[in-house]
Amino acid sequence: METGAQTLGRARELALSLSTFRKLAIANAVMLVVIVATGATVRLTGSGLGCEHWPGCAPNQPFPERGFHSYIEFSNRVIAFLTICVTLATWIASRFAPVSRRLRRLALAIFLGTLAQAPLGAITVHYHLNPWLVLSHFLLSLVVLAGGVVLALETWPRTRPRLPQWVPVAGLLVACAACVLIVSGTFATAAGPHPGSVVVRRLWSFQPAVYWHVRATAVFGVSFALLLVWLVRSRSRHVRVGLVVLGLLAVQMVIGEIQYRTRLPWWLVLVHVTMAATIWASVVAFVYGIRRPRMVR
Repeated sequence: METGAQTLGRARELALSLSTFRKLAIANAVMLVVIVATGATVRLTGSGLGCEHWPGCAPNQPFPERGFHSYIEFSNRVIAFLTICVTLATWIASRFAPVSRRLRRLALAIFLGTLAQAPLGAITVHYHLNPWLVLSHFLLSLVVLAGGVVLALETWPRTRPRLPQWVPVAGLLVACAACVLIVSGTFATAAGPHPGSVVVRRLWSFQPAVYWHVRATAVFGVSFALLLVWLVRSRSRHVRVGLVVLGLLAVQMVIGEIQYRTRLPWWLVLVHVTMAATIWASVVAFVYGIRRPRMVR
């Protein structure tokens, strides 16, 4: 029989260092961005029905055989499977890493949220890409991505903010404005000319969707700029991340203007959607850093 010391020794052998878990958590967050990009590729190329069955591409045929659209859709399923594996590995690793119970629960929630995308994708295909199901598919990805970013950030020691009380509250308002911006952008994309198939009906009309998206951009831009100006004047160490967000926003606005004036080529819309996910991740990192700043040693 094993003694208590032997059991403890085995547990120590399985234990992960915090730095190892941090690398896995970062890979987890990166995969959650990648799956947004591949999912958008399916949507924008009209490949959502490239594989009309799930999990196989066709009845009694698990792999694609019909060309471009089926390969795009099946590739997204492969990336989704790999993402599920990474989130599962992150959750399992959290049980052997020196992290809090709260982070273990967060890792589990990320895994379950990613896993839920599989049946949601199957339902979306079954209902011939109902636009509301497509939207829910995308927005769930962003919720899970936010969790992945927070999980990665929490692998560094955090402390309480030393800023005035209104600053973390303002950061939360910026995050809410970013949510409205992302959702309005999602409606604009869903109302656009893609995926280019008459089978998939559009959601709303494009011009009104763009109208509200531009105004949501203005609200987010003003609130974010005011907070960033105060941080710069206060010489806060949060300015660096804020400037990263600002740079990404500038690039995104240029892309948005170009795609609008060039009649929305699908590949440029894909870049826009991928950038939106990246900006969302950076905004979460920025706001979370204000509310729970990294401990400086």
